[in-house]
Amino acid sequence: MSTEADAMPPPTVPLCAPPPPLPPEAPRPRGRTAAAGVCLVLGLGLIAGAAAGTWLTDGPPERSAAEAAYARGATVWQNVPVDRLFPPTVHRDAAGPGGAPRDWNRAGIAPDGDCAEAFDPLLATALAPVGCKRLLRATYTDATGSSVTTVGLLVTDADTAGMRALRKRFADERLDERSDLMPRPYAPQGTAADRFGVAQRVSWHITVLTDVPAVVFAVTGFTDGRTGTPAQPAARAVAPGGTTAAAQAGLGHDATSLAEEVERAFRDAAHKPPGEADR
Repeated sequence: MSTEADAMPPPTVPLCAPPPPLPPEAPRPRGRTAAAGVCLVLGLGLIAGAAAGTWLTDGPPERSAAEAAYARGATVWQNVPVDRLFPPTVHRDAAGPGGAPRDWNRAGIAPDGDCAEAFDPLLATALAPVGCKRLLRATYTDATGSSVTTVGLLVTDADTAGMRALRKRFADERLDERSDLMPRPYAPQGTAADRFGVAQRVSWHITVLTDVPAVVFAVTGFTDGRTGTPAQPAARAVAPGGTTAAAQAGLGHDATSLAEEVERAFRDAAHKPPGEADR
């Protein structure tokens, strides 16, 4: 015979609610033990699923734009058109002494190769820590045919830390201002630049880049083959009021401007997305 108490349904226990505390020594109800077990299984399943999802979606971290550009800089020279890196003609407003415009015509392009014989021995030693992946050079004469400039790009094997260390050393020791650490010229035969040798060097410019693995340089002289002109680094030759031969003839301006043109072209190519560097 049922009573009123018998007709009342038993209290429900939420599936994942923690079981209420039990009196001392009282046995744990079977239903609540089962509910706790279900919660444990569900919890472990969620954790395992999250871990599996993370494992499946996580891959190698993507390189930043700067890292990608640096990596492209090591190989982009293979795809960039030569006329983009070393244009047949270059014009720059206010690039000469007193803000005069300057124009240059390409006399020749050296075959790309290694760095052998491209630098004075001490400069070669200073550059050795970053290696020489490829050396690219071209020679220009100014519009009057009186000055000649070899401009070059050394693509290195170094990482960003190596390039920063080299740049710091050049700055701290002023290596770009020492006349015993100069680039050597490239003199294409049968051109107005064919008498441009080591004895004809008058001014030079060197820049160590850190956003791409490269050193840009330029060295200038006179096309008439004269020797004995005191050499002066371009940074000094472009200072206002200069009275040296390099300053008066604008040779420091030639070296600086042409090096900047090559630097800009190389950087632009390295920072473009893959497939666009040759456009």
